[in-house]
Amino acid sequence: MPTWSSILNEANKLWEVNPSNAVNYIVEQKNSFLRRLSEKTKRNTILYFSGFLQKQPSNDLVINDLDINAFMENVHGLDKKLGLDLILHTPGGDLAATEQIIKYLKSCFNSDIRAIIPQMAMSAGSMIAVSCKSVVMGKQSALGPFDPQLNGVPCQSALREFYKAVDDVSKNPASLGLWQTIISKFNPTFLTLCAQADELAEELTEKILEDKNIDKSTKSKIKDVFAKNKNSKTHSRHIDRDKCREAGLDVIDLDADNDFQDLVLSIHHCCMILTEKTPVIKIVENNIGGCYIRNAGVPAPPPKFKVPIPR
Repeated sequence: MPTWSSILNEANKLWEVNPSNAVNYIVEQKNSFLRRLSEKTKRNTILYFSGFLQKQPSNDLVINDLDINAFMENVHGLDKKLGLDLILHTPGGDLAATEQIIKYLKSCFNSDIRAIIPQMAMSAGSMIAVSCKSVVMGKQSALGPFDPQLNGVPCQSALREFYKAVDDVSKNPASLGLWQTIISKFNPTFLTLCAQADELAEELTEKILEDKNIDKSTKSKIKDVFAKNKNSKTHSRHIDRDKCREAGLDVIDLDADNDFQDLVLSIHHCCMILTEKTPVIKIVENNIGGCYIRNAGVPAPPPKFKVPIPR
């Protein structure tokens, strides 16, 4: 299989002559790898890729309500009895949208979903991965905590700080002035919104763990690792496959099958190059030609190609 550098080098040669040919080459390579991956696994494959590592932060890059349309487009025409391999690369996003996506995909594929993480699926993306039957990860792969955030502030941390203030003031009234200065920085209803977001995250976490039909001890370990930021310390914490396995997830080693790993990583490399070299910011695509691309905030149809790349 071609490496990142070999795909990029070939694209760069074409770029000097005709940039559109270079883009077509990368896209055709990606499409070919998707088809071949599905042929190898005998399962449906849907790719969900965000260019969040290459682009400036944007609501279009995160999981949002528009994504359900992308998944509807890509589920259409698939043989649902074959199950689904979901390739995920995302920084996370909206909890309500995530809940809808999880319910939709599980209902379509009777919960026979395997998440494949070529690099990282963080926050709400990690929640989607945890909800799946199993997770395929390499040595480089990472999930992340999915404790809720509000305007970039960890809700659980804000609530803990508030209750610490209440406790400190009750024990030492002289600390009131200090805590007033700190707590006054919170906007009205902020703490209530934090509590509600935390309750929603807890409810959704409990639901996806119930659906996995695992024992109480394993549920508790998964919650401790992924849902409690007093343990993860930071929302950007990278949780590798060993820690995911220790937490109780059914983790499959990506590198156990070299051909499988090469196909997955080649798809990932093509997407990384596309989002770096073009205005494309999000790709949702399947193995039979379904495609939903977001380009600078506007969904666009898949490009047309004249010369297919041989399989």
